[in-house]
Amino acid sequence: MRPPTIRDVADRAGVSKSLVSLVLRGSDQVRPEKRDAVLRAVRELGYRPNAAARSLSEQRTRTVGVLLNDLRNPWFVDMLDGLNSLLHDNGLHMLLADARLNRRTGQDPTGPFLDLRVDGLVVVGTLPDPAALEAVAARIPVVVAGAREPVPSGVDVVAGDDERGARLVAEHLIGLGHRRIAHIAGYGAVGELRRRSFEATMREHGLGDEAVVEPSDMTEEGGYRTAVRLLSRPERPTAVFAVNDIAAVGALSAAEELGLRVPRDLSIVGYDNTSIARLRHVWLTTVDNTSHEVGRRAARCLLERFEGARGQGRLQLATPALEIRGTTAPPLTD
Repeated sequence: MRPPTIRDVADRAGVSKSLVSLVLRGSDQVRPEKRDAVLRAVRELGYRPNAAARSLSEQRTRTVGVLLNDLRNPWFVDMLDGLNSLLHDNGLHMLLADARLNRRTGQDPTGPFLDLRVDGLVVVGTLPDPAALEAVAARIPVVVAGAREPVPSGVDVVAGDDERGARLVAEHLIGLGHRRIAHIAGYGAVGELRRRSFEATMREHGLGDEAVVEPSDMTEEGGYRTAVRLLSRPERPTAVFAVNDIAAVGALSAAEELGLRVPRDLSIVGYDNTSIARLRHVWLTTVDNTSHEVGRRAARCLLERFEGARGQGRLQLATPALEIRGTTAPPLTD
């Protein structure tokens, strides 16, 4: 049997095709009884609008491309939830792609989205070559979420305030009495902002010489290897601030392997307040980077561009908060 058409819906509801179209677009110019009749006919017939035909008539696909730096990062989950909830409320759908796969194959990560004629693009996380956004930003609205690298003119950036978040961590550990504090650092602009803020806060408290920074790749394995190096020093740190929750989990594993109890022998702090940090057997002190709010703000920026907003790209920073859980405590006294 052929699928039902908009004509079938109109005949069943006893209205015109144009009125059915108004109802399906969510127009408030339709009387309630007519809307109810149309929606009842849609349900009874199992009618689904022809998205391709609607895209041609509206010159829009009602889709938003979302390019993730790495699908494995749990921070993206809450961010995507915030992004998708607002997009969905406005009749838009997400198309996801993993930039990591494109890097392996040497393909342009934004090209497929242009081929699919998405209405806009949200880039989540740090891309290795932000200049790749030049071509796509010239054709459709683009928002970058959760990264701080330079972007083309007209591209909005929404992220957490990483300098403020790192300061919260350092001041928390110093306030507990820690002096030898190490930072498992990350890469990119976000990693640099967190590192610089940590070092600056340590200097402000007269602890610049006690601050130790070790680079990592922001993975669990990288956090583990870096923590082993730090904790094997003769004057080992009494506290470790990891650039993200994943690296912090690696540091927890290293501490356990070396016979150190957290937080009795070592305090550990992560960043991002991911679902991992909230697991009861982890219960990690971490910075809530307001990922859900970052997602909603990114969606709002995109919607404003759809509505005709012009001009230079805007930078919006969401305010972080420290979530104190079970992995930090005052250092042991001699």
